[in-house]
Amino acid sequence: MATKADRPLLTDIATRAGVSMATVDRVVNRRKGVSERTRLRVLEAARAVGYLGDEEAAHIGAQRAMNITVLLPAGTNPYLRLLGDRVRARIGEREASAPFLRCFFIESFNAPALAAALRRAADWSDGVAFFAIEHPEVRAAAAEVAAQGVRLVTLVSNHGDRAGVAHIGLDNHAVGRTAGLLLGRLAGRREGAVALVAGSRNYRAHSEREAGFLSLLDEMFPALSLVGLREGHDDAAQNYRHTLALLDQQPDLVGIYNVGGSSGGITRALRERGREEVVFIGHGLTADTRRALLDGTMDAVFDQDPDLLLDRALAALARAQAPQGALKLDIYFRENLP
Repeated sequence: MATKADRPLLTDIATRAGVSMATVDRVVNRRKGVSERTRLRVLEAARAVGYLGDEEAAHIGAQRAMNITVLLPAGTNPYLRLLGDRVRARIGEREASAPFLRCFFIESFNAPALAAALRRAADWSDGVAFFAIEHPEVRAAAAEVAAQGVRLVTLVSNHGDRAGVAHIGLDNHAVGRTAGLLLGRLAGRREGAVALVAGSRNYRAHSEREAGFLSLLDEMFPALSLVGLREGHDDAAQNYRHTLALLDQQPDLVGIYNVGGSSGGITRALRERGREEVVFIGHGLTADTRRALLDGTMDAVFDQDPDLLLDRALAALARAQAPQGALKLDIYFRENLP
């Protein structure tokens, strides 16, 4: 029986193939930067010394599919957790011709952390899909990574029109206007206060939704007054506290639009104060928002299908071409839940 000391090491592969340890590491871990001829020589050496079995060597030795990394914000946002679950499901169900996927959650709203993650991902990835933060450090990191030949696509929230960076998401200005129209109609055009809750204005998606919402209210519902935007950082506990404060400070509150995620904190506050008559519109069809629609605490949920989002992102990265148009906005009420 072979002991641990008898097992072949990466050094054995490097010696047999006549390459460096770094090259062996790149091949066995599917990193970039190795010629096809060298890659096949290393794999043959790995098979010959017994580090890889024939089947595993054949699998790794097949024509290399794309390596794609997905970077998502960490936190309590149920929609982003759902999106991460969908990525991981694809990792587990990977077909031979499909890209190799990795998914990492990065500290939310932390531009330096996202910039560092983009640079780390570039070593392994042929393409990176990420939830962008509008910040100079993120733009600089994205430019560096793109200059290395790594394809980039932003999900849900972009960082402006940047050459070489595709975007997959909604037309967020139009989404905000739609929310304004719906809230104004459901409020019955009566006078009163309207509140906005966002994750952060550093997410362009959130700031664009805010701008669209405000423009529609100014045009069609001037009797509805905005009481300011609260940044809840897509955290249910923060959103809960913001909503309690709004209800205490604004007895004439008639509507809330959550342009970000973690609507569960808002619905909790509305239920506790018995203010279910407040019109509430939010984003992301998840378990918590589905319950809120069914019990009448939420009036409408705007959604972008996570599987379609991923399909479009992977296609854009694989084909190195800009996607065609914004995603379709799905609007769910209690009566049309899937």
